[in-house]
Amino acid sequence: MKIGVLALQGAIKLHQAHLEALGAKYIEVTGEKHLKEIDGLILPGGESSVMLKLVDIVGLGTELKAFAKSKPVWGICAGAILMARSVSCPIQPSYNVIDISIQRNAYGRQLESTEQIIDGYYVSFIRAPRILMVGKNVSVMKNLNNDPIWVESGNLMVTTFHPEINNATPSPWHIHFAKKCKGGS
Repeated sequence: MKIGVLALQGAIKLHQAHLEALGAKYIEVTGEKHLKEIDGLILPGGESSVMLKLVDIVGLGTELKAFAKSKPVWGICAGAILMARSVSCPIQPSYNVIDISIQRNAYGRQLESTEQIIDGYYVSFIRAPRILMVGKNVSVMKNLNNDPIWVESGNLMVTTFHPEINNATPSPWHIHFAKKCKGGS
């Protein structure tokens, strides 16, 4: 199994240990050729507006949307913003691959970033987005203080937190995503 991480900007390398602990081959995706090799794709945390510009520069936008129609994609924090149907605060483009509305940096500035324990595991919320709305075909997998923080729709998965920065390798979320990449749920 080969799982790619969009490697243009953001928290890229931290996923390598999680994926390799699962026996997956870790691939840094920087162009269209890499999308043809992988069974699933992680859109990492980082700065969503910068990622959008870089994806545009390398010409991957259309290919990412097409990939998400047929293979598993997991958007983490900024990656979740890229996947959303609509983005606010400020309004910015996205790839509209999952029916959610999301607010950027909803919990404040960098200083308000926090760690939380989710299902017994530490995860980081770093200038995290807030999911404001989920469509009828989107399942809320986990809430925190009444806010969805993990949602799924078919082969698509979104977390507003960073599970790659946690006390377990592989994280439960990497395990779950790898099952999606193998054809499970």
